Amino acid sequence: MVKAWFMDNETTDQRLEHHRNPPEYLEMNELFKKTGVEYFLIDADNYQKDETLQDLRTKRNYSYEDEITCSEKCLPDYANKLKSFFTEHLHTDEEIRLVLDGSGYFDVRDDEENWIRIAVTKGDLIIIPAGIYHRFTLDTNNYVKAKRYFVGEPVWLPYNRPADDMDCRKEYLKHQSEKFAHLNKV
Repeated sequence: MVKAWFMDNETTDQRLEHHRNPPEYLEMNELFKKTGVEYFLIDADNYQKDETLQDLRTKRNYSYEDEITCSEKCLPDYANKLKSFFTEHLHTDEEIRLVLDGSGYFDVRDDEENWIRIAVTKGDLIIIPAGIYHRFTLDTNNYVKAKRYFVGEPVWLPYNRPADDMDCRKEYLKHQSEKFAHLNKV
């Protein structure tokens, strides 16, 4: 099951947990109110028939999917890909990831510019809203296999920070000021 916590400010190995001292965890409802990130538990061994996933796909019009495996053996240009995933950026569309195997971290910013680390493992599906600054890294297992979902054809373009003038960023900040009360949550 997914866990989330506020990160320390250390710049050592990005694959480590980076807890504050003492650790400060967040419940999923707190994570949503601070960031708009949504969490769902999916049966990863039977995801094609998982009712929660099917409901999400229908209600949110996720019509395209693919699969990615991040490991040194499977990902071409591994070192540079991981570096680009860990560069703080945003997207104009939601980022939807279902972990089928392995583990990793999604880091997101709250309204006070704190990093919140979200540890994902098999069965975790997270939806990162458009316009939020975020990044991804593997953990020390150096392996994750995930499904990616999109509305229509995938948009792969990350906009590295700063991108504050983008409409998706402005819309995100509006939702954030309302604690995401009006964000369509399935």
